[in-house]
Amino acid sequence: MPNVGLAAQEFSETFKLSRGDKKKSDALIMKYAPLIKYIATRIAARLPMHIEVQDLINSGVLGLMDAIEKFDPEKNVKFETYAEYRIKGSILDSLRALDWVPRSVRKVATLLENTYADLEKKHGRPAHDEEVAEAMDVDVDKLHKLMSRVSHVSMVSLERDSRNSTQTSLLDRLINPDDVSGFDKLDTDEMRDVLAESVSRLPEKEQAVLSMYYYNEMTMKEIGKELSLTESRVSQIHTKAVMRLRGKLRKFYYC
Repeated sequence: MPNVGLAAQEFSETFKLSRGDKKKSDALIMKYAPLIKYIATRIAARLPMHIEVQDLINSGVLGLMDAIEKFDPEKNVKFETYAEYRIKGSILDSLRALDWVPRSVRKVATLLENTYADLEKKHGRPAHDEEVAEAMDVDVDKLHKLMSRVSHVSMVSLERDSRNSTQTSLLDRLINPDDVSGFDKLDTDEMRDVLAESVSRLPEKEQAVLSMYYYNEMTMKEIGKELSLTESRVSQIHTKAVMRLRGKLRKFYYC
């Protein structure tokens, strides 16, 4: 990720001056433009070719502007962290508005998620490909082809809490714990525990791919080189892990 951070004192002054001052605000946007491009390019790498990177960048700019408007320097959170989530959230929101994933692909993704979740609940462990294929009444080769079809479906965004009628950002609840009610805090803590437990139960190779992709920010090609796997195989492992986690979160959210 590009290093675009400002020193704490410099950022505080720049940030305070940017509110209500278009020139200062534009300067701050230009300062973080490399971060927007970096995030947009990484997201675009997982999308069909007809999705324009520039459109994602434009949405990312709106996310950064939202971050500038809503960020509170007094909170114990780095602006770069807050801005990154806002930028990603804005891009994902724009993709959802485009509804670029065909309904048939969404249907297959939901079926895969539910099948993985049901089998794990039944066996008390991650389901094997053969078990998933049998449950879906297809052969393993067909299962792998279905995986390829849904590989572009992004993981659940934490930017919006779909159960919250007030449209409060789940991100706000995570980083501003003083602003949530006791019930909301219990709910958020439970969600976090479910996700952490679900990741810990993934097969070792799937954990490794997720860690390299999301934590180390490596590309599928780089991960393949590290694990001595083809890029398509890494993509398949990533998709499988995401389907398992989405299934878990779907059960948690009752949707």
